[in-house]
Amino acid sequence: MMMNMVSAINSAMDLCMQENKDMVLLGEDIGKDGGVFRVTEGLLAKYGEDRVIDTPLAESSIVGAAIGMALAGLHPVPELQFAGFMYLSFSQLVNHAARYRTRTRSAMSLPIIIRTPVSGGVRTLEHHSESPEAFFAHPGGIIVVEPSTPYDAKGLFISASHMNDPVMFLEPTKLYRLFKQEVPDSMYEVPIGKASVLREGEDLTIITYGTMTSIVSDVVEKKKVSAQVIDLRTINPLDEKTILDGAKKTGKVIVVHEAPTSFGVGAEVSARIAEKAMFELDAPIMRVASPSFPYPFPAYEQYYLPNANRIGAAIDKMLSV
Repeated sequence: MMMNMVSAINSAMDLCMQENKDMVLLGEDIGKDGGVFRVTEGLLAKYGEDRVIDTPLAESSIVGAAIGMALAGLHPVPELQFAGFMYLSFSQLVNHAARYRTRTRSAMSLPIIIRTPVSGGVRTLEHHSESPEAFFAHPGGIIVVEPSTPYDAKGLFISASHMNDPVMFLEPTKLYRLFKQEVPDSMYEVPIGKASVLREGEDLTIITYGTMTSIVSDVVEKKKVSAQVIDLRTINPLDEKTILDGAKKTGKVIVVHEAPTSFGVGAEVSARIAEKAMFELDAPIMRVASPSFPYPFPAYEQYYLPNANRIGAAIDKMLSV
């Protein structure tokens, strides 16, 4: 049936809770209100207060409780209302969730899926439009996923539900209800750690993910350029083979993401290409990303985020080399 990202994730959680009686949801307003974006709507009525738990406004406690639940044999799915609020739980995530497998020499694992809306483009206030993927990919021990379509969102969540390690499941706010696509009602998996080649092309390769994926695809379509477009889908672990194959195929690479330029995913992707495919490139790798300073107030958002004009200019510059 046709689903947007909200309904696709809701369907995934419903199916996973049917399959796994140990799965519990917890977070601020996720029960009666169905979450700030209504992603958990209807699940309280179906599974009850023991499995869909409204929590206090305390992100560190939400994640800490989820860690305790996982150690006790449950499979918790905490929701943090906005990505900028995750910083309050940073100690729990990096000092505990990311380290339990190595700390216990794999004797104990933490099956947790941490859900949160990310990225901007919807004129929200401070802390509501963060893109923190690099923070949580950096320490290791946390799988970081960011879908760009309803189909991928459902399949990636179901794959995450079958893992025994913590998964950071980042949901681009702008894409929640931006479009619908055909999504199966039944269970299916989209592999974690495998990028998607959205388009084949011969002249250049564009690597992106999240909100930027649809913008990049639209620009390539309108400019009628022969570009290979790769949607990473998983930030950690990166699909290095698909990245390198794309770089080697065209010899020209642009990396596009919404997060700030410095020390981000684009830097990591560029470094891997430089280390393992540099002599097969015809031009320096380009990055199109946001400036390296905090997310601005809504009136300045359009000047901060990468857009079709900036991506198009980067393509023109790359093809002129």
